[in-house]
Amino acid sequence: MVQVATTPDEVHELVSGLNFKEKVDRSLDLIADARREFGDGLVVANSLGKDSVAIWDLAKRVDPKIRGFIVTTRFKPPATRQFMNEVVARYPETLIFKNDVEIPDELYKTDPDECCDLLKVQPVRWAIEQMGVSCWVTGLRCTEGRTRTDYLEREERDEGLIKLNPILPWEEREVWQYLALYQVPVNPLYAEGYRSLGCEPCTHLTAGGSERDGRWLDTSKCGGECGIHTRPLKSGATA
Repeated sequence: MVQVATTPDEVHELVSGLNFKEKVDRSLDLIADARREFGDGLVVANSLGKDSVAIWDLAKRVDPKIRGFIVTTRFKPPATRQFMNEVVARYPETLIFKNDVEIPDELYKTDPDECCDLLKVQPVRWAIEQMGVSCWVTGLRCTEGRTRTDYLEREERDEGLIKLNPILPWEEREVWQYLALYQVPVNPLYAEGYRSLGCEPCTHLTAGGSERDGRWLDTSKCGGECGIHTRPLKSGATA
């Protein structure tokens, strides 16, 4: 069993302290340990971004029967929707969750936090409840941007719900190295120069900076979080 990093400092030591193969092996072991512990309660969250498809491939190498879920919104780019359909066609054990609630026009401009909470956070809550999730697996990395430096490899931010972040110490180049090595299909938007993908109105091309600088550009959320990793996710929970 892998000894997980218990502080952000320990996580950051792994970033430079492990080579690529050691990071891949560690990620596989973390998923395998959690699979043994949680069984079918372990489910992968797939955002269809580069980090998520790497996690999905790692999880399938551990156990092809591992399930996953995707949260989509009315604002996803056509290329992302098409890629989502291809993923689900190949892996029908992946469930799609979407909130079709009515919202004010351009809520993503006037109140991006509320828009994300309704269209992204709420469907994650539904997924966790309906799929009986006790451990969800994410593609979080501590090197992505300013808002992701304090996460741990294994967390319990909601009582009774474990979040596993198996590629937390990976760097961007190592994600692409893994995807190329194992020939994992990726969202075609990356070929246009995007480094982090989200809803179409809130995802922009940027020059330099961190990966997430193009998210929610020119808003108070610039480079920030949608809330999936910061808001309570258990059914009935409130912030």
